[in-house]
Amino acid sequence: MGIVSHYGVPLYYNSVHLSIDFFIFSGKFPGFFVFTSTLSCKEAAFLEFNDIYDEHRHPTGRRHRRGTRWRKGEFGLVVCVWVYDGNGNLLLTRRAPEKSFPGTWENSGGAVKAGESSRQAIARELFEETGILAAEEEFELLESSQEGNIFYDYYCLRRAFPLEDVKLLPGETDDAKWVSMEECYQMVQSRQISSVIGRQFLRQAPMLKLRQD
Repeated sequence: MGIVSHYGVPLYYNSVHLSIDFFIFSGKFPGFFVFTSTLSCKEAAFLEFNDIYDEHRHPTGRRHRRGTRWRKGEFGLVVCVWVYDGNGNLLLTRRAPEKSFPGTWENSGGAVKAGESSRQAIARELFEETGILAAEEEFELLESSQEGNIFYDYYCLRRAFPLEDVKLLPGETDDAKWVSMEECYQMVQSRQISSVIGRQFLRQAPMLKLRQD
């Protein structure tokens, strides 16, 4: 019985990144896992790469290692999504203690990885942080902006579901809740939502209100 194929599969378990070798065998046994190394989430993030864009948001063909400084003339791309239920509520998740701005509430989002499109990235980020699956075409682009060396795409997604359907990602999020628009305003004022996300909400709240029933 010989090896048919071999894959290096990155997984997360209890906030630890596991580098796993997965061997597929011919014959009776479908395969087995061999743990080869463990990395913290921060160490794993350092191994991620992002595409580098120019000032006009054209891909340069070069890549940037996450966690390192952007050089002059280099730009990255970040995506965010407001999930709303159509009844006046927004989905928020709470940042885990090991993250920056620990314990604050936010919408889902993150950096676009090398080789990803904006929509591929937002679908992945939402799934990673909440376990909610959505097709790329379901995300509606609200607006795009630029701050410093980062371009931002802001999306919204209409999806109603019970909180029991949310599957949190250890090391990233540790709670989730639906909040009304008014509650979100109050959370911004009381700084339960970080200033960065708060500014985003205040700017986009009128657009979100138009989309609620």
